[in-house]
Amino acid sequence: MLVRRLTFSAVLLLPWLPGTALAQDIQVDSEEIIVTGEKAGRTVKETTTSVAITTAERIRQENTQTIQDIYNRTANVSETYGSSGFTIRGINNKGVAAGGGADTATVYLDGAPLPNQALFGGPTDLWDVEQVEILRGPQSTIQGLNTLAGAVIITTREPSTDRWSADGRVLWTDQVDRTFSVAVGGPLIEDELGIRLSAERRADRGIIRNITRGGRDDSMRSLSLRGKLKWTPQALSGLTATLTYNRVRRDGGYLFEYVRTDLPDYYDHRRSTSDAEIRGLVRTDLAALDLDYEFGSGLTLTSVSSWSKVSGRSLTDGDNSPADEELIDNRYHFRTLTQEVRLNYRGERLSGLLGAWYYRRTGAVDADSRINIDTPTPTIVNLLRANGFPAASATSIANSYAVALPVIPVSYSADQPLRIETMALFGDARWRLTDRLSLIGGFRYDHERNRFAAETVATFIGTLPDPAAFAPAGNPVNTAVRAINQGVLGLVAQAGSPFASNARTFHAFLPKAGISMEWTPDLVTAFTVQRAYRSGGSSQNPARALLVPYDPEHSWNYEGSLRSTWLDGKLRLNANAFYVEWRDQQVNVFRGLNAYDYNTVNAGHSHLYGFEVEAEARPSAAFDAYASIGYVRTKFDDFELPAGTTSTVQLAGSEFAYAPRWTLAGGVNYRLGGGFTANANVNYRGAVYGDVGSNQATSRLPARTMANVRLGYDAGRWSLFGFVRNLFDEKYKQYARTDLPVAILGEPRTVGGGVELHW
Repeated sequence: MLVRRLTFSAVLLLPWLPGTALAQDIQVDSEEIIVTGEKAGRTVKETTTSVAITTAERIRQENTQTIQDIYNRTANVSETYGSSGFTIRGINNKGVAAGGGADTATVYLDGAPLPNQALFGGPTDLWDVEQVEILRGPQSTIQGLNTLAGAVIITTREPSTDRWSADGRVLWTDQVDRTFSVAVGGPLIEDELGIRLSAERRADRGIIRNITRGGRDDSMRSLSLRGKLKWTPQALSGLTATLTYNRVRRDGGYLFEYVRTDLPDYYDHRRSTSDAEIRGLVRTDLAALDLDYEFGSGLTLTSVSSWSKVSGRSLTDGDNSPADEELIDNRYHFRTLTQEVRLNYRGERLSGLLGAWYYRRTGAVDADSRINIDTPTPTIVNLLRANGFPAASATSIANSYAVALPVIPVSYSADQPLRIETMALFGDARWRLTDRLSLIGGFRYDHERNRFAAETVATFIGTLPDPAAFAPAGNPVNTAVRAINQGVLGLVAQAGSPFASNARTFHAFLPKAGISMEWTPDLVTAFTVQRAYRSGGSSQNPARALLVPYDPEHSWNYEGSLRSTWLDGKLRLNANAFYVEWRDQQVNVFRGLNAYDYNTVNAGHSHLYGFEVEAEARPSAAFDAYASIGYVRTKFDDFELPAGTTSTVQLAGSEFAYAPRWTLAGGVNYRLGGGFTANANVNYRGAVYGDVGSNQATSRLPARTMANVRLGYDAGRWSLFGFVRNLFDEKYKQYARTDLPVAILGEPRTVGGGVELHW
């Protein structure tokens, strides 16, 4: 641990060591990076939102391969477990207590929103990506739907209209993970029409050996294809049209894979005992068309259209054992269409945008599973006592019954179609009252219609205990066991239902206001207040086969920002501090029949506060460094159930799941001369809880520190490099089940190398 702390300290202090040539005229250039996520074309200095930007240069320097790598290296951002989840300022992208159907954060690729089901196997790898922005804090005014916590914006590389170029890369690791990447592009019509094509093929053997079936549970193969056209017709000056198409096919492990923790040396020899196949299949097709027309006089008209189709299958062993007991088999398919039209204006005093947005998502989740439900012994005791059995006798009969039938095996199938349609008007503006003082304002009016439906079939597939094994016919115990058997069948039948649907309509007005002060050309502060929104809907209680409606949730967000440059532009220091009040939160309540007796209600009230500080320094042409620190404190203040609702979980007083209080990251780049380069980067995540509720201490996951290095030689046309991920082989768990000796483990130390070609 001491070595890790010293390494991290060195990352932070190296910019100020003697000999770093601060006097040289080298400037940090990130102030000129354009933030695209707020759709206003502002620089980092002009953007009050807390935004972390990873450029193509940083992606290459750190050998960053997936969006999860960026989550782990960004202040107040963290992955949860597997590859589909992440938190921004402690808020999970799917909601803080597993309730609700809408997301709280969305990933956009070239303007198209991705369903969360596509994140663990969709087009989020970083080959041929130009820039990644993580907008921390609500984006409900500009981005709208599913951005109460923030948004992730991925922009791929643009085609060139003046020269042809090609790039290639081969990566390999000691874990038998091979990646082959290529991209080529150039002008089809000189200075008018450009094209860029890219492809990446990955084959990963996996590291979790299945000792029941053989093979590896987490082996994976994927193919990503992208084509992009950019047209700037000379006959129509001011028009730019960009068409993008992405196609991803992934055949690999489930979105997370468990390792047995009751076997020796389980970190270095990862094994599973599942008898069923563990697979996650994802098929993603996505197209986006971006049209921009500059009228002159600061006016630009933009149209962004997107279409996506995502389908997949998630197959896993529910009991994680060699026995053929449980099988979870979920299939899903979604189609999403969006259309946005906006008018941007940038004048000397006034700048802003006004737009309209349309969104439609249709699809369904189909479940076809075999599950085991723990026999509800307390429920049986209560029923027996209500029918005249003394407490001791009722407990004895219930315990004996649970020995004969410890679990209730059920075949469960469900068809859950949905349709969401949203229309919105939005605006955002800056008015410079003076050369230094500006007013900030914005709004969004959102109208949503959604329909959720479900049809379920539940069948008992086990053998009921024989009443004669308990007592002769006519004996009260025999009669009681017969009644319990009928109760078990009734419990299973209760989970089945004919087709039913709920349609809901919601309206939301989301204002934003603020003020910005430019104290000097190198120091700007701002304060903003805005309202955020997550729509309501309907959820199904699997155990009771009920469709239960729930209402929207809202938050008020108060945020201050600082943007500054120092030392004649050699150092950039940015910071944001925030406080959020969140009411009517959508949470899942467990009502006691069994583990599947839950549904979403509006019962939570919470708050969170914290800050992010990020710094970049380039003291010399040969050296640069960067560091960030984030702090967030989350808490459920109240947990007030609606009338008629019960729950076995109490949220009041608990923190959000996967909400580390401290996140730190930093890195250094050396250009040693002669083409040799070096990068070292470190990231730290504080301890987190894997669950919510009053007993969340049992799910605590310790802090972890990850160090990575990359050493390379760049000859211009080609480069050769080696890397180590998790340099100190930090052993940590991403999630641990309390009912079974299994856990999701973090990435082990991985050594690899690569070759890049550029033409």
